[in-house]
Amino acid sequence: MAQTVCVLLDDATMSQLAGIAGDRSRPLKHILRARIVLLSGKRLTVQEVARQAGVSRPAV
Repeated sequence: MAQTVCVLLDDATMSQLAGIAGDRSRPLKHILRARIVLLSGKRLTVQEVARQAGVSRPAV
């Protein structure tokens, strides 16, 4: 069953997540999670978030 979630991010949170997503010294799971949240904040579909983040739909 599909669920709809609306992620709202303020500028400070977006910049913090962008920093995590761009930090290559962090664990990959943290980078992927930050990317998923950032893409979700752009109101993309789950399928599009998964495609752009390079993960599976269930991971999103």
